[in-house]
Amino acid sequence: MASYRLLVLSNPVEGREAEYNEWYSRQHLQDVVRVPGFVGAQRFQLVEPVLLAENFPWRYVAIYEIETDDLAATLAELRSRSGTTAVPMSEAIDTVNIVAVPMQPLTGHVTAAA
Repeated sequence: MASYRLLVLSNPVEGREAEYNEWYSRQHLQDVVRVPGFVGAQRFQLVEPVLLAENFPWRYVAIYEIETDDLAATLAELRSRSGTTAVPMSEAIDTVNIVAVPMQPLTGHVTAAA
């Protein structure tokens, strides 16, 4: 079975950050990992300074771990559930500017020498 990561960049709707964080951390991650093939998830908040670019607009990142032999089918299943009772979306997330990037590891995990 192949291993993948899905990197999701998103932001809350203006003025609804607390609601967005509550929904994303307490409900959405759990809803997504119930989709077959999704085996883990973790959220991150970007901290200053953002070293990537001056115009990098996203403040939140979620990284989902996926194990599947058919990534396209797994992602299609997530899309089919999104916005339903299985994976409801919050009105507090800016759905216009979400970026989702599926990735496959090229190397093993490298750690510092002890």
